[in-house]
Amino acid sequence: MQKVEHIGIAVKSLLNSVPLFEKLLNTNCYKTETVESEKVNTAFFRQGDAKIELLESSDPDGVIARFIEKKGEGMHHIAFEVEDIEAEMERLKAEGFVFLQEKPKAGADNKWICFLHPKSTNGLLVELCQERK
Repeated sequence: MQKVEHIGIAVKSLLNSVPLFEKLLNTNCYKTETVESEKVNTAFFRQGDAKIELLESSDPDGVIARFIEKKGEGMHHIAFEVEDIEAEMERLKAEGFVFLQEKPKAGADNKWICFLHPKSTNGLLVELCQERK
């Protein structure tokens, strides 16, 4: 793993949360994007070398909506940048980690992504991401 790529924060409303985080981080949101496959709307902020990603469910039955229903708004996941996502998945599987999907999929911000199951990471949802080329 190369670095923390971003921290994902689940929010009920980007309309309300983007201005709040612009004030908090003292920087503007530089990008918004909808990821249909994940049923999520995203907003991104740069903070040093890392990014903050706000996640709003675009579907009342989406994973973010269910997360907020159970746990409320807040920290959803931490994402690590990797050079070769498939090789890193194989390495982590050999170490006993469990993934939520078998293969990387297209995610926001031009990334290939995959998630480790929180049961294998002390309750933390971990995302691996690699720039799509």
